[in-house]
Amino acid sequence: MNPLKDQLTIDALTSLFELVLPEIALVGAACLSLLACVVSSRPFLHYLITILAIVGAGVLAFLEDTTGNAYIRETAFRAPILATPAAAFARWLILGVGFLIVLISRRETGKQLSSEYLSCLLVALAGTSLVTRANDLVMLYLALEMISIPTYVLLYLPSRNQQGQESAIKYFLLSILSSAILLFGLSYLYGLTGTTNLTAISATLVAGQEGGHSPLATLAVVFAIAGIGFRITAVPFHYYAPDVYQGGPTAVIAQLAILPKIAGFFALANLLGIIQRPYSDLPFPVATQIPLMLWVLAAATMTFGNTLALLQDNLKRMLAYSGIAHSGYMLLGLVTATAFTTGQAPRYANGWDAILYYLVAYSLMSLAVFAVLIYLNSEDESTESVDDLAGLHRTHPVSAAVLLIALLSMIGMPLTAGFAGKLGLFIGLYDAPTSNGMGQSYKTLTVFAAINAAIGAVVYLRVLGAIFLRSPLRPESSQTRGNRLPLLAAILCSVGTIVLGFYPQLVWHRGQKASTHPADRMVNTQVPAPR
Repeated sequence: MNPLKDQLTIDALTSLFELVLPEIALVGAACLSLLACVVSSRPFLHYLITILAIVGAGVLAFLEDTTGNAYIRETAFRAPILATPAAAFARWLILGVGFLIVLISRRETGKQLSSEYLSCLLVALAGTSLVTRANDLVMLYLALEMISIPTYVLLYLPSRNQQGQESAIKYFLLSILSSAILLFGLSYLYGLTGTTNLTAISATLVAGQEGGHSPLATLAVVFAIAGIGFRITAVPFHYYAPDVYQGGPTAVIAQLAILPKIAGFFALANLLGIIQRPYSDLPFPVATQIPLMLWVLAAATMTFGNTLALLQDNLKRMLAYSGIAHSGYMLLGLVTATAFTTGQAPRYANGWDAILYYLVAYSLMSLAVFAVLIYLNSEDESTESVDDLAGLHRTHPVSAAVLLIALLSMIGMPLTAGFAGKLGLFIGLYDAPTSNGMGQSYKTLTVFAAINAAIGAVVYLRVLGAIFLRSPLRPESSQTRGNRLPLLAAILCSVGTIVLGFYPQLVWHRGQKASTHPADRMVNTQVPAPR
């Protein structure tokens, strides 16, 4: 027995709850909202509890001290939770997304579902935040399930037709399958290393590279990528997305488009060792073929998403394929992050910082589009196809302006958040080192990504053409004026998109700091023996 190591383990476990107080507050508020429905079914009460929970979680996050021993190597090898700067960055993003989703959800929840709906949303927000902080395979898996299980309920509860119920059961069955595949891969990682701690797994695999790369480790991470690929809608694990998007409630789809992507990319970065060991040896370098697989995955996801989006007339299906394409863009960041080895530092972007920025940009522009669709929908008139947006600049000029900003950002036009995000991903990939065995493949993929961005521009320009160049097919509906909260959320998102377009450094610098934190603190310490 080593008293010092035992004390470090005790300190890591006792500080665990301090690192997840905001998440505890969110789950506690979810339980309170469910209990409150026994006393009162008034939606205002449940919305008040939810808003107070998100604000309270933000206050707790602000008060949290992340500069303590959470980064010390000895603690990292024992703690199931690590309060890294990247996790703090993601937590603020998740709380902001949650607040905006609450604003756009009012119309779809109704009086009878507000308690259950908002409770599930709070649990999903807490699960997403826990994924970004997970430093243990069990914690990571449970946190991912905290996102999936409430989503099943959210998809099914508001469903009033066969299409909605079909989309819910389809997502449920395929999500279970992806979870099983992920769990299979994680079990191999545990069997190979003898530990469930992600930092210890990464260090053990790096230490074992002297005797050659383990094929079983490569197989394990392939299964893990397949399981997580379902959540980020990467090709070929995307097949559920168009049907689920089309049949599901719009507010739930907005959540489904963002939260699983945040969780999925953090989970991938954790499993690939990007978060634990920036700019040092990675457990899955080029020799394991994992970076090459990510290269192919990114290329296929971008191409498939953009190409099939061209063929869609239904707006939700178009957004589904658009989300697939944007996942492909973010996968470029993972390809870049796996390119750097010991002693190498990027001139522009390390890949992970570009992903963090793009997650913010993607959240803003996606929520803006979904919020406008919710605002325009009513019981008498639905906005489902591109033709339904014809002449929107005349009937709903504010909504048309919001869609203009959001879609231009998705195209990647200058002075929008999407432009800065794509520029960071493309430049970082183009400047990736060519001496690690991948040669000029990084530059080739960058050119391929630029071509895909041009294809994607056609998709969004087609929608903008219907909005501004065609005459309205129907008069303005008075019912769209009943609840302006979705329009307010859309305006906030469009303002954020423009602000980050003019001043991307507001988020970019924070993303860079969050992506390069512990390299200087996690050194000169022997790797503990696996448990």
